Amino acid sequence: MTELMDSSLDLMLVGMGFVFSFLIILVFVTMIMSIITTRFSPAEPKPVPKTRNGNGGGGGSQVNDPQLKAVISAAISEYRERHRK
Repeated sequence: MTELMDSSLDLMLVGMGFVFSFLIILVFVTMIMSIITTRFSPAEPKPVPKTRNGNGGGGGSQVNDPQLKAVISAAISEYRERHRK
């Protein structure tokens, strides 16, 4: 019985040592890859400044076309009519 416990303890230590060493190597390789990619990657593009008339960014622009407003309003009202419960 003691020989079986010694063998299982050896196997456990070898397995845990292998997993620990693999994880340490993985951490260092990931750090090296991160350093390499930040060194050779192109610079980030500068953000487009938002202007007061709404033409600069995208998300907060206002609709100034009255015909487009009418079409959107009609589409919304028809959608609401179709989906009433």
